[in-house]
Order: sequence, then structure tokens, then C-alpha cells
Amino acid sequence: DTAPETTAAAPKTETEAAPATEAAPAEKAPEDYTGKLVVYSPHDADPLNAGVAQFEAKYPNIDVEVIAAGTGELCQRIVAEAANPQGDVLWGGGADTLAAYNDYFQPYVCANDEFIGDAYKDADGYWIGESPLPMVFIYNKTMLDEADVPTTWEGLCNENLKGKIAYCSPSKSGSAYTQLCTMILGHGGKEAGWDFIKKLYDNLDGKIVDSSGKCHKMVADGEFYVGITIEKSAIKYADDPSVGFVYPKDGTSAVPDGVALVKGCPNEENAKLFIDFVTSKECQTEQSQNWGRRPVRSDMEVGAGMAKLDDLVLVDYDFDWAANEKEANIEHFNDIMVD
Repeated sequence: DTAPETTAAAPKTETEAAPATEAAPAEKAPEDYTGKLVVYSPHDADPLNAGVAQFEAKYPNIDVEVIAAGTGELCQRIVAEAANPQGDVLWGGGADTLAAYNDYFQPYVCANDEFIGDAYKDADGYWIGESPLPMVFIYNKTMLDEADVPTTWEGLCNENLKGKIAYCSPSKSGSAYTQLCTMILGHGGKEAGWDFIKKLYDNLDGKIVDSSGKCHKMVADGEFYVGITIEKSAIKYADDPSVGFVYPKDGTSAVPDGVALVKGCPNEENAKLFIDFVTSKECQTEQSQNWGRRPVRSDMEVGAGMAKLDDLVLVDYDFDWAANEKEANIEHFNDIMVD
């Protein structure tokens, strides 16, 4: 495979005694990139379309096709197509889900690697984080006095909140599964952490929401007092005086949405170009300013209302465990619901 760009001249042999002033090969101009690119993405339509349009404006001769669906569905599609890949790049989906499908991705170190912290990329290059997603508690200020707002996961177990907490089933939502793992890892670990999950489930009083997208909406509508959600969903209510959110003081997670190169993809050069683009300052700035998405880059400021990652207490999130034990963990949670 050749990388999309190369600036290093080949070593000179004695027969090639070239003048010292020889220029390195010229990099391709954006308009010199041609052909197709197929992007699989679970992202919301607006930021997804905006990012693709920005890429197309920069690389006008690449024809981009977008296939939008849920992360799980797209990963299963990549598995089904493994013998004859149809997609080139997966843009979006939690890194803990992507990690479960490493066998179907091709390692790639992107052009912006130096600006992405080790916690936000796969050590072997199978996925690269492009937007960390801290988990938060969203609450309805008309239903809950400020003094009663839970600021820790333990606080969600307060009897005053029984049946008033919006949490989605981890079998229905990738973000709810990340929340489940965050709670387990931060409250006793892989074995003892389940005791906390049982305690919290008792306080849910049998009420489980069937879509993570409903959790923040139902809190905003007053159907629940408090909900467990992603920061980017809570930020949407910045101008709503009746809605607030907090970062759990006893440890949250900031698992990033990732981007990954499909193994054996038909348009590898363009796929690598796209990965470089979505981790670039220009794309990260547009996604942050217009769509409230947190940049992964260490050389950028976060959007208004967001805490700096350095200021958050983060649990030690075990990506491999979350990925490899997903089926067993979801089954364990479902057993707790049935008991």
C-alpha cells in the first residue's frame, strides 16, 4: 500500500548521484485526488452531511457516497462484506464498539496523530478517536431543586429519585452500554461493580427507556427528573432555562466516537485522506462550532459550556473488556432486570 502523500525522497545509490538541490516529489493538489469514497456513518444527519460537504468542497473530484445507519448495523455489514468490502471508512460509533471489530479494520496512523492523546486512539491504530463523549447527568430544574441534583453515580441511588431517572437499555444503545461499563468500572470493577448496577436498577423502579435519544428529551419534557446521557445531547439545551447538566464527580468516561479504515477497502487512498480530514483542525473546528461536537485535538479549545477533559474525573475505561464482554455484560444486565 502506498500512503496518500509522500515527501521523503528515496535513498540515493552511487549511480544516482543527484544534485543536492533536488526537490522532493511534489505533494498532490486537492483536485488531483479522484475516484470514489464510500463512508459508513451512524452520525446525526446534520453534522454528518456538513462534514461530508466540507470534504467534498476541499476534494472536488472525489465522489462521496454515504451509507447512514446505526453503529451495530454498520459493523455487521462490514463483517458480512469482508470477502468483498463495499465501504471504505466508518466515521462514528463509540470506540468501545469499534474495538470489538478490529479484525475488520486496517491499522492507520493519521496525519494528525501528534495532536490526539493515547487515551483516544487504539494503540495498534485500528481506530482513531475524533470526538470524545463524556457521560453526564441531565436534569429538569423545574422538577428538582439545585441542592437535590445528583453529582455522583451514588447520588442516583437516592430514594427521592426512585422511578424518576431516565436510562436506556444497554441492549438498545451503544451510549447506554458505555454508561453501564463506566458505572461498573468506576464502582468496584468488573465483578463487584455489578452490586452497584443492581442498586441503581432498583432505583429505576422498572422504568427503562427504549432509545438513548429519548432520555434527554423526556427529562426536558418533565417525564423524568434526571437522565443519564451524552454531553453532546445535554449541550443542545444550553438555551433552555429549565434544563441543566453535571459531570459525575466520582468519575465519568469520555469514550470517543471513532473513525476506522475498512480492511481491504476499494478506495484506500481516499479513505485515508478522509480520516486525515475528520481529524484535521478545519473539520474539528466546524464540527465543534456548528454542531457542539467536542474536538479530540489537544491544540483546540472546547465549546462553550463544556468542561476541559483535564478537569474531569475519568474512570480507567477498559476498551478491550467492554468490547469483548459486550454480549455477556448485556446479558448480565438483562438478568438483573428479570430478577
